[in-house]
Amino acid sequence: MGFISKDIGIDLGTSNIRIHVKGRGIVLSEPTVVAINKITGEVLAVGNQAKEMLGRTPENIVALKPLKDGVIADFGATKMLIQTLISKVVPKTLFSRPRIVISIPSDITDVEERAVEGVAYKIGKDVYLMEEVMAAAIGAGIKVEQPEGSMIIDIGGGTSEMAVLSLGGIVVSHSIRVAGDRIDRDIVEYIKQNFNVIIGEGEAEEVKKQIGAATSAMTEEKVNIKGRNLTTGLPETITVTTDDIRLAMSPSLNEIMRVIKLTLEQTPPELAADIMAKGIVLSGACSQIKNLDRYISEETGMPVSLCENPSDAVIRGVGLSLDSIEVLKKAIKTKKNN
Repeated sequence: MGFISKDIGIDLGTSNIRIHVKGRGIVLSEPTVVAINKITGEVLAVGNQAKEMLGRTPENIVALKPLKDGVIADFGATKMLIQTLISKVVPKTLFSRPRIVISIPSDITDVEERAVEGVAYKIGKDVYLMEEVMAAAIGAGIKVEQPEGSMIIDIGGGTSEMAVLSLGGIVVSHSIRVAGDRIDRDIVEYIKQNFNVIIGEGEAEEVKKQIGAATSAMTEEKVNIKGRNLTTGLPETITVTTDDIRLAMSPSLNEIMRVIKLTLEQTPPELAADIMAKGIVLSGACSQIKNLDRYISEETGMPVSLCENPSDAVIRGVGLSLDSIEVLKKAIKTKKNN
């Protein structure tokens, strides 16, 4: 099989985990889900297989998401998830104690940071923690080391992060735990209140992707979704429109917009002028909501563009850092497991 690098990058997202191996690129992208036997503690499935079990398991099996709002909620399950997925892409016999770069939200607490480190130490010798927003900027192709202002907005599953960067560092940044998962819950609640039907978060995510839009659409789309009538308890199919989903998403999108404006208000005038000239860059899976770029542009008065393959921006940035850790020391916190 040849040489296997000891350098591994991990984007430990609330919804998906992505792994980059130096010299091979992104080798894995799977849901951040673990299925565990509650009696024996045995891991039965991870990733795609485990996601299929959500809401469908018998009493002795639990399928769970070990991360909540971008941080570790279940230490043991997260460790098992990472170890199992790394073993799928890098045979254990071919590497030992790799160097790991792992992305973290910028507002992570010391306790949460130690939980991430604890998981990484079980696998790696040297651990580097890199803020997601910096990784996203690098992965989006922003020249972060330049002496000019750039702005990135990364909207993922658990967190939305926005930052102004210059000279390889973060000048202003904010992170809120309002993103794709919260929007999915908003849709579930809206349909419950307005249609008297309960649907799963998976259904909500699908309808968001299919017909969701941040602003009023030129053409109104419709989709049928299945749920359970709260009065009769029986299955029911309802029809929802683009406008329904826009209204459902608006509280969370308005909150994200509030923090974007706050970030801009705190930006030094010289850097704000650079951003006005260059525009704001969007990344993250949830940034692909239809018309979201237009909504942000209309609210801020600045040009807004979506980066290439926005879902992979963070892991691309983490992967690039594996080649230039010395250059990117400003962006990375270093730990050694002695």
